[in-house]
Amino acid sequence: MARPSTYPLELRKRAVRMVAEVRPDYDTEWSAMKAVAAKLGIGTTETLRKWVRQDQIDSGDRPGVTSEESAELKRLKKENAELRRANDILKAAASFFAAELDRPHTHS
Repeated sequence: MARPSTYPLELRKRAVRMVAEVRPDYDTEWSAMKAVAAKLGIGTTETLRKWVRQDQIDSGDRPGVTSEESAELKRLKKENAELRRANDILKAAASFFAAELDRPHTHS
């Protein structure tokens, strides 16, 4: 699971916009990303490249899992795990009570 970004969302959006704006000034997209990453103090160019690719996916310009789909999948996995835990608890309780019903009772 990826850790949360240490960069604010606004910085990430600004960096992606800047790459698109300055791209014509550079020979390659990578060199444009490298310049923007350095200017904004982003740790690595690869970090910015991932942001740009995800933005392209989210806008429909590139195939892949959108941020929205990824968040929904994460939510559903969490919900599924919670339901499995609840189901396990209910099975254990049912087993316990079934055993209680099968046990012979002595009346005093």
